[in-house]
Amino acid sequence: MHSLYFRFIQFSLGIYEGKEFLDGTALCGFDWALLYRFAKKQMLLGVLMEGMSKLPKKVAPEHALLMKWFAESQKIRQQNVVINKATADVYSKIMAAGCRCCILKGQGNALMYPNPYARMSGDVDVWVNTSREEVCRLAAVLTKDNGSIGKESLNHIELKMNGVEVELHTTPAIMNNPLHNHRMQQWLRRNADLQYSNLVTLPNVSTPIAVPTNTFNIIYQLFHLYHHYFFEGVGLRQIIDYYFVIMNCEEVRNSKLYNSKSQAKPRTIPNSKLLIQNSLKRLGLSTFAGAMMYVLHAVMRLPEERMIVPMDVRRGRMLLSEVLRGGNFGQFDDRRPSTNGFISHNLQRLQRDLRLLRSYPQEALPEPFYRLWHWCWRKTR
Repeated sequence: MHSLYFRFIQFSLGIYEGKEFLDGTALCGFDWALLYRFAKKQMLLGVLMEGMSKLPKKVAPEHALLMKWFAESQKIRQQNVVINKATADVYSKIMAAGCRCCILKGQGNALMYPNPYARMSGDVDVWVNTSREEVCRLAAVLTKDNGSIGKESLNHIELKMNGVEVELHTTPAIMNNPLHNHRMQQWLRRNADLQYSNLVTLPNVSTPIAVPTNTFNIIYQLFHLYHHYFFEGVGLRQIIDYYFVIMNCEEVRNSKLYNSKSQAKPRTIPNSKLLIQNSLKRLGLSTFAGAMMYVLHAVMRLPEERMIVPMDVRRGRMLLSEVLRGGNFGQFDDRRPSTNGFISHNLQRLQRDLRLLRSYPQEALPEPFYRLWHWCWRKTR
């Protein structure tokens, strides 16, 4: 069933012709209600509505479900309109305050979709080129008229502006492993200027905003997936985002990778891809990258020549199982505690660390110690 769902996702996004859907042969006795629940769990209602709009009437779902699905997709579209305007507004206000910044993930990712309005939007994440103290002062300025300031963590502060959730980041990435984190901060500082100057324009918004380049996102968004994999879980919405990052990155549009298990001779790997691979190794992300390549191949048919590292089948199957079980950010994982208290939350995190220890010891082992240190830090704020 999941294989059929994956093909329908590809069909909806226009990367698979889907003859079996257009002629109805794959949809005989199809349970549309089950697909609706799957799409809702993975935050893909808007994306799959794109596929349903291509189907002949004879194979479409029953009228009541179709209307419900259509209404949900219109809400997603309208939310994207609101978030696009809010994103440009936040960006303009931060720049007017004298701070360089760029918008992470979110609406920048939506631009790569065939229909940017079909992607489920979230909050507005901003990487601001300033100190923690300045970010706190900036948050006060931004929320002065119609907003509120929320929780503060080591690398960001949460706030709400005109009902839209915003996160201001002093650094977009922190790793549990001290060595890898040190290297990550160096890498971020080296690449910051280009991200602050990479301007794009969102649909129906006249003000340009800065978003990271796809080359930067190859590494940064892989880290983001890795972080959430440890913290709570990832869903197919984030997987599809990363697929479009890779497919739109010029540096990975080249030769196939060498896999010592299947090839006697290595093929030439261009310097641009080698640079990405070297960065992944230094940051401790190579192993997870191999798992992600497997998932992207299974879900989105990512071709081998676009892969940034060879597939890791064992870790990839484990990752895909977690994605399908937990849904969007692990919200539907039946292993999550029924209450969200301090003890239950931290016990859940320890259980995740133990599950991931064999596959990612470099990040799983220091995670409890980092979490304890972070808790002590927050108590002093």
